[in-house]
Amino acid sequence: MSDISPSAFKSRSRGNWIRLRTLILLRWWAIAGQVSALIVAQRLYNLNLEIGLCYLVVGVAVISNLVASFVYPENKRLSETETLLVVLFDMLQLGLMLYLTGGLNNPFSILIVGPVTVSASALSSRSTLFLGLMAILIVSILTQFHLPLRTEQGFILRMPDVFLFGNWAAIVIAIVFLGVYSRWIVSEMDAMSNALQATQMALAREQKLTDLGGVVAAAAHELGTPLATIKLTSSELAQELSDNEELRQDAVLISEQADRCRDILRSMGRAGKDDLHLRKAPLTALIEEAADPHMDRGKTIHFEHVSSSGPLDSQPTIHRRPEVIHGLRNLIQNAVDFARGNVWIESRWSETHISLRIMDDGRGYPQHVLARIGEPFMRRRGPVFDPRRPGYEGMGLGLFIAKTLLERSGADLSFANGTDAQKDGTGGHPDCTGAVVEVTWPRHRMEAETSDSRQPTGDNPPIRA
Repeated sequence: MSDISPSAFKSRSRGNWIRLRTLILLRWWAIAGQVSALIVAQRLYNLNLEIGLCYLVVGVAVISNLVASFVYPENKRLSETETLLVVLFDMLQLGLMLYLTGGLNNPFSILIVGPVTVSASALSSRSTLFLGLMAILIVSILTQFHLPLRTEQGFILRMPDVFLFGNWAAIVIAIVFLGVYSRWIVSEMDAMSNALQATQMALAREQKLTDLGGVVAAAAHELGTPLATIKLTSSELAQELSDNEELRQDAVLISEQADRCRDILRSMGRAGKDDLHLRKAPLTALIEEAADPHMDRGKTIHFEHVSSSGPLDSQPTIHRRPEVIHGLRNLIQNAVDFARGNVWIESRWSETHISLRIMDDGRGYPQHVLARIGEPFMRRRGPVFDPRRPGYEGMGLGLFIAKTLLERSGADLSFANGTDAQKDGTGGHPDCTGAVVEVTWPRHRMEAETSDSRQPTGDNPPIRA
């Protein structure tokens, strides 16, 4: 089973998702707002502003927009550095406008928070930290250095010092809080999006393997008659050409190659020939199929199948769904990875439910992460479990994929440690000291309809010589 690790998604930078046209349109809206504020302040409230310098600063933003519109194509996407420079330009332009219009005495000074929020949503943590510090530096400078707001009569509009300090503190807190808040939310969304994409990739891979196994098994079945005919004809030719050694050897070679084709098809079709229809299998066969890749990894896997509703041969025949096979395979792989020497797989079924319990004799889950098992990209797990595997990441994304796929099939999953399960009286193998994963399905969600009273359909007919 191929490994899908978080590193496969680290190259995807959110900065590369932003179109230059989007930032240009946003800047046009900002320019329109600044011009409107200047007109209202001058015409309606008769404020005495450095109107020429203000329009000069707005003109710089207009020129930058026009240059960007005509020089770059509409579908231009910015790198992270380019996005950082664009956002930094907007922040400095806004800071200069505030300097010309009263500094923090201007109620529009809160807009300095906007570029930091954009950065937290679109750029890396380092870029966001840089822009956040720049924003704090700008508002701190504006508390002391700015052109005053004057009325037409010459009166200076100025906040009391306590309110000025409160405005500065509120803006700084807003920069820090909204930056961190936006960054955490976006990081959680990115982690979940990447993990779900990895889940879809794993499911698609398992579906392709299942389909390929079915095609190979069907091909082996269909080619059985031609190969048998070739085998029979070549054997008869070898007998009839006993007086011509060269031709007889050719006939024997044809017979041997027919046998080889039969063996190749049998080997390739092993994953797809557990049942005639290739879409359903007995519960125990599906469990053993999921565990098969890990049978020869130096650990002993013990199987135990128990029926609560009748004899053992009353086991349900269930759909061979790729998400179930891949999810169980991930859980079994995890148990084999961290077991000292033994893994136990117990399956039980009743008239209403099907349950599966996977246990090992390893160290189990750390108590402080039990409640978070199944979250994507959990880190710092490897050294806690096994010092021989530093930086091992198989407990993060792998468990998330398994949990997501199995829950999609209608399963409920619970995670515990063997020692805790025995103390609580919830059962488990007496030698189980490690992790315990229990998967439970409603029987009607998993069981496939059979025409022969739930009897397994058996193996495909082999190719006979």
